[in-house]
Amino acid sequence: MLLKKSDFGVLRHPSSPRSPGRVRVARRDCRVRKPRGPRPPHGATPRPAPPPRNPQAPRPAAPPGSSSSSPPRRPRARETSALPAWKPRRGAGGGSSARDRRATTGLCRPPQPWTHPWRRIQDIGEQGHMALLGHSLGAYISTLDKEKLRKLTTRILSDTTLWLCRIFRYENGCAYFHEEEREGLAKICRLAIHSRYEDFVVDGFNVLYNKKPVIYLSAAARPGLGQYLCNQLGLPFPCLCRVPCNTMFGSQHQMDVAFLEKLIKDDVERGRLPLVLVANAGTAAVGHTDKIGRLKELCEQYGIWLHVEGVNLATLALGYVSSSVLAATKCDSMTLTPGPWLGLPAVPAVTLYKHDDPALTLVAGLTSNKPADKLRALPLWLSLQYLGLDGTVERIKHACQLSQRLQEGLKKVNHIRILVEDELSSPVVVFRFVQEFSGADPVFKAVPVPSMAPAAAGRERHSCDALNRWLGEQLKQLVPASGLTVMDLEAEGVCVRFSPLMTAAVLGTRGEDVDQLVTCIQSKLPVLTCTLQLREEFKQEVEATAGLLYVDDPNWPGIGVVRYEHANDDKSSLKSDPEGEKIHAGLLKKLNELESDLTFKMGPEYKSMKSCIYIGMASEDIDVSELVETIAVTARETEENSRLLENMTEVVRKGIQEAQIQLQKANEERLLEEGVLRQIPVVGSVLNWFSPVQASQKGRTFNLTAGSLESTEHTYVYKVQGTGVTPPPTPSSVRTKQRLPGQKPFKRSLRGSDAVSETSSISHVEDLEKVEQLASGPEQSTLEAHGPEQPPGTPRPQKTEALPARAQCPGDCTQVEEPESLR
Repeated sequence: MLLKKSDFGVLRHPSSPRSPGRVRVARRDCRVRKPRGPRPPHGATPRPAPPPRNPQAPRPAAPPGSSSSSPPRRPRARETSALPAWKPRRGAGGGSSARDRRATTGLCRPPQPWTHPWRRIQDIGEQGHMALLGHSLGAYISTLDKEKLRKLTTRILSDTTLWLCRIFRYENGCAYFHEEEREGLAKICRLAIHSRYEDFVVDGFNVLYNKKPVIYLSAAARPGLGQYLCNQLGLPFPCLCRVPCNTMFGSQHQMDVAFLEKLIKDDVERGRLPLVLVANAGTAAVGHTDKIGRLKELCEQYGIWLHVEGVNLATLALGYVSSSVLAATKCDSMTLTPGPWLGLPAVPAVTLYKHDDPALTLVAGLTSNKPADKLRALPLWLSLQYLGLDGTVERIKHACQLSQRLQEGLKKVNHIRILVEDELSSPVVVFRFVQEFSGADPVFKAVPVPSMAPAAAGRERHSCDALNRWLGEQLKQLVPASGLTVMDLEAEGVCVRFSPLMTAAVLGTRGEDVDQLVTCIQSKLPVLTCTLQLREEFKQEVEATAGLLYVDDPNWPGIGVVRYEHANDDKSSLKSDPEGEKIHAGLLKKLNELESDLTFKMGPEYKSMKSCIYIGMASEDIDVSELVETIAVTARETEENSRLLENMTEVVRKGIQEAQIQLQKANEERLLEEGVLRQIPVVGSVLNWFSPVQASQKGRTFNLTAGSLESTEHTYVYKVQGTGVTPPPTPSSVRTKQRLPGQKPFKRSLRGSDAVSETSSISHVEDLEKVEQLASGPEQSTLEAHGPEQPPGTPRPQKTEALPARAQCPGDCTQVEEPESLR
């Protein structure tokens, strides 16, 4: 496309609009405009252009019923945006950036009330927004000049370090900010190696080979910590030494100091170098604190670096701190996680340490000259500026008060044992459901521990672990704001942990949530205790019932697991049984249709692939004998029905073949009766006209109930379909138990109890007896009418003859004989 000189114009510079010397040459609008409509065909008369509008011409009159003034101009549709500086414009590729702006705006908008809870973005509060703002602000600050950036990042790092040291009582300390919580400990171990091995920079691994370093970890440390340190430092796994916890005295989650001293002496005698000791101020599982004071003395004696980590370090910000946690302020380094403690997202962890040689800290990676590394503290700097000292201490204090409130509530609840001994200093509450034995230690309600066999004790522990796992899952669903977690401890078993210091700031846990949690625990205890009591009774009933097999599944928290053994069941095989699976599926469907309080599930057996029926938790008024009897009879009926359906195809096929043979024989007999002449086309018609044959229509019908063929002559002659022989009803072996209106299945009967209403003179027991009398009345009349001792011709006794016999009894005693099936 050729451009002319007239296509360019002169644009004056905005700074000097009148100056002719400073000009900019810009191209005018040279875009090719497309016609709005189709071009008229060749030779057609072009459409006349509209006349030019005269601004002084009078406007047309408004239509009747409308306002005389001109209608307001419709405002231009404008999209709302959280970023008002953005304007949709054409990109380089020709696409509009409005789509990208709408997508980003959708992320910035708060969740709408009609959206699903799992699709909403978690509400992080204003302090969370300040932490998130720190990341974007850090990216903006990184574009400053080097000198300004160096001064600003140094100021932010020094201020944040000073605030943290003052809040957590760690004097004259330095700070290292890192994303991974374990990264700070790895840097500390590298610093200890450079400090103890002077020639490590020159000789490298040869120095470590001559005198191997040893890192001591507690057996209660978080899993995977030792492997992470070895991978980061390049050390073999024999450099790790796991210190066991107390076995005789003290907490089972605290480090055994005496055994640690013995291990250190042995390593020194073998020519090894004790390097670092990692202590816990609140273990990852239970929240126990090691004896940091004694550990510090032992480390000073042998020149070992002492590092402390744990959630209990947050209590250093409070006014009252226990002596065991306060001793952590004298350690060589500690790792803090202020993000979960204060509810701050994307905030780095902090490792505070004390060291005088800046060159070694630089080599170890604890300090850096890069401004980007110093900017990691910016989100925490902004959050601490927003919260202040009072806000920071208040959040930690609120979490500790929640844990103490739960401890006080659980002390009043029976069958709940708290595992944390140091209740004042630990903000973690770990509890477990136990069945106490009177006059002995807390154990299960079976037999005392000394007289319990190892196999029985293990089975009882697995059973109680399943109940505690069920309790934890139920509490998590009922009180989601509590932030409970279910964990499996090596010594105690499955327990429930409440750690508000890690969850309360994010979930917004309040004191009312703790009270609701205690109430839910009290409501679930009767179900747990009754389920334990009914388990043994259910096992005995199943073992005494033919056709049922009791399955011992220690991981199931309900009453028990049962499997029906059908006729073709191979007991020695552990593979899946399709026929048994079909029977159990039908059994499960019928059990769920009973609408009882119990829950039924079907799944594979614990040790094999065969299907079983799992029965859930139960209340105290469950009739176990009726439950087992219902399962056995329903399973037999399901098996019989399945066999009937399987044999139906074979029976029908044989019936069709027999019917075809009989119809063929009947056709041959008809030909013999009619004769050969009647089969000839013309002769047969004439003969049938003079002498018609009165032949009856013969057919066959198949009776599925009796499994036999019957003739249809009766149907065509009498115009009535024959019913055939109807077999008598199969007597049921289930004892028919009459229930009151509204009473659910498997409930214990109210007989023998004074269940009399205050507003009625008739008790529930009398109502039940009346229902039984009405149910037994028709059966008794049928037996009297068709009794074998009464001949058909004998006249029935008159009602007047029964009056003297009735008069012999008192008016209030009515003798009603129960049928044999109800006894």
